[in-house]
Amino acid sequence: MARVRLSVEERRAEILRVAVEQIEARGVGNVRIADVAKELGVSSSLVLYHFSTKELLVAESFAHAARGDLARLRELLGKPRSSATRRLRAAVRWYAPTGQAKGWRLWIEGWAAALREPALREVTHDLDRQWKAAIAEVVAEGVAAGEFHCERPEDTAWRLTALLDGLAVQMTSYTGSLSRTTMLEWVDDALVRELGIDHERLRTAR
Repeated sequence: MARVRLSVEERRAEILRVAVEQIEARGVGNVRIADVAKELGVSSSLVLYHFSTKELLVAESFAHAARGDLARLRELLGKPRSSATRRLRAAVRWYAPTGQAKGWRLWIEGWAAALREPALREVTHDLDRQWKAAIAEVVAEGVAAGEFHCERPEDTAWRLTALLDGLAVQMTSYTGSLSRTTMLEWVDDALVRELGIDHERLRTAR
């Protein structure tokens, strides 16, 4: 059977998808162009045609993953006819590590590699900025609607993000050290403190 001919954009997307999977499985330091090519059933030269170096492929792979994560975040935060409380809690619980934390392995790898790779550092930093901005925006909406009592939405976004990132590192690095139930209770406690609301209102928001 003849292989389906892909457009340049489709081929790049396919390479990036597989590269993300390989980084999750092998880590940034161990993944090779040859690993990506083998998984796709193509030559290494084809991968290098689209991404001239491994460093470029890795940086573009994280940008590809970031676009997907940000699209999902904006979908959760932008749901119509839903309170700011409900939208923010849904987004934070989606972002929180789940125990297996497969996606978090990718980002922890990215943070570590970004210490040495300027291109990757810019990608991860940009994702972080956009995540905080989206959270700050919905917090500000909640304040304007009288749902939240919060003086500085940007500070709240920073603190919530720092908590979730720290929990992700712990739960991904030390499997079983904290139950998902306890972790989500801590996340809800943080929302209650930051937003000036009570647990019942947080749980029953529509």
